[in-house]
Amino acid sequence: MVVTQVMYDKICLITGANAGIGFETARGIAKSGATVVLACRNRHRGESAVNEIRADSGNDKLYLMLCDLSSQADIRRMVAEFHSRFDRLHVLINNAAMYTPTRSLSADGLELQFASNYLSCFLLTHLLLDLLKTSAPARIVNLSTINHFDVSLDLDDLQSEQIYEPKVVHVRSKLAVILFTYELARRLQGTGVTANCLHPGVIATNLLGEVRNVPPEQRFTEVMGGDPLEAGARTPVFLATSAEVEGVSGKYFDDCKAVPSSSETYDEEKTISLWTISEKLTGMNPISG
Repeated sequence: MVVTQVMYDKICLITGANAGIGFETARGIAKSGATVVLACRNRHRGESAVNEIRADSGNDKLYLMLCDLSSQADIRRMVAEFHSRFDRLHVLINNAAMYTPTRSLSADGLELQFASNYLSCFLLTHLLLDLLKTSAPARIVNLSTINHFDVSLDLDDLQSEQIYEPKVVHVRSKLAVILFTYELARRLQGTGVTANCLHPGVIATNLLGEVRNVPPEQRFTEVMGGDPLEAGARTPVFLATSAEVEGVSGKYFDDCKAVPSSSETYDEEKTISLWTISEKLTGMNPISG
């Protein structure tokens, strides 16, 4: 993986960094010399990831912070911890995602995939915005999926109470990430903070195995399919480190290139409506724009 910009004086926070694309992204950015904070739910897996990346990259500036991203209280707790340990943040990568075959609720009473895959991204970003602004130039990188072309967002049923089809619910949560990214980029104009989103590719992760209903013993084989994890990290690392995208904001990337997303993602009325709903669900104050 090629990193095009030295990051020795930069601090990067990556969610879901103990496995899959998040782990490979953390590894790639660590090799650039940046300080990398891995936000993970499981302490053992997080510590193992930190130790492996440290040994592979030779970078000692690796830190673990625990967080259950389905819990708004835990997100707020982690952000308070981050503020107590760091006074800057140059790159925030919202990578974490989960898949649940049956409808479940978060600790906040919200549908679990929507809460974990989208609202966590909305809340965490908002809570760190002031720090990102004071650290500018800074970047926000949000992971989505190319499958967003196949679904539409129903603002009247964001909690999937009427129909719960797990694959559709998962992709809708990633569609919401794109709408959020575009509106965020618009509101951040002139601040020195950019926001972009991306499709990492169809990558052989445990998440892909869950979505495709592949038994654990057959994952990471030809049965499951998907490209190597390293390929999935290529675009996130590019957006986090490359001088080529300095100042670029409000774009959707695939294979390190800005490409059009679905027509729905450019629906400004829907984007603003989703934003307003998300503010209410997270208790966040509006960002002017």
